[in-house]
Formats: sequence, C-alpha cells, structure tokens
Amino acid sequence: MSTKFHIKTGDTVKVIAGDSKGKSGLVKKILKEENKAIVEGLNIVKRHLKPSASSPTGSIVEKEAPIHISNLAFVDPKTKETTRIGRKLNDKGKLARYSKKTDKFV
Repeated sequence: MSTKFHIKTGDTVKVIAGDSKGKSGLVKKILKEENKAIVEGLNIVKRHLKPSASSPTGSIVEKEAPIHISNLAFVDPKTKETTRIGRKLNDKGKLARYSKKTDKFV
C-alpha cells in the first residue's frame, strides 16, 4: 500500500517549520520513501564537490535539500492562502482533492 500525501509535484506550498519558515515555492519532486519533498528555491544547502576532470580545483554548489512533508502547508491557487487538503468524490464519481477552508475542489 502506497502512502498518500496532501501535496503533489507542481503544488505551491508554504514552509511552516524549519530554517525556511514562512517562505513558499513550487514542489519539484516528492521522495515517497523518505516522506520528504524538494521545493524550488527553498532549504538551500552547499555541496562540496571533489576535484574532477571537468573542474580540476573542485567546487561548491548550492542546491535544494529535501524538506519533511509535515513541515509543508498546501497553498490554495485561487485564494493564495494555506489550507488543509481533504479527499471526496467529485461530480464524475472520482476521488479528488478539495480545500477544507473553501470546500472547493483544487
């Protein structure tokens, strides 16, 4: 059985805990095994690379580190506010996500 998360790739989220608290961004990737997500432009860390043929002196690269799913809140695209996500049947009889604040499908 696979785990269902309240966010998907492409959603806009706001960080509610951690170093990047209060910032928002787009979810680039979900790491299901670790219960984490990579958010565009947030939780930036520096990665030290060893010298190689392409860069003989080595280098320091900044990249996004994963953030735990529990530290992210979904941002409703219509109201631009954070909201909780629920699932219920839509008009077509399929299970769809909806905003618990506005009670509308997202």
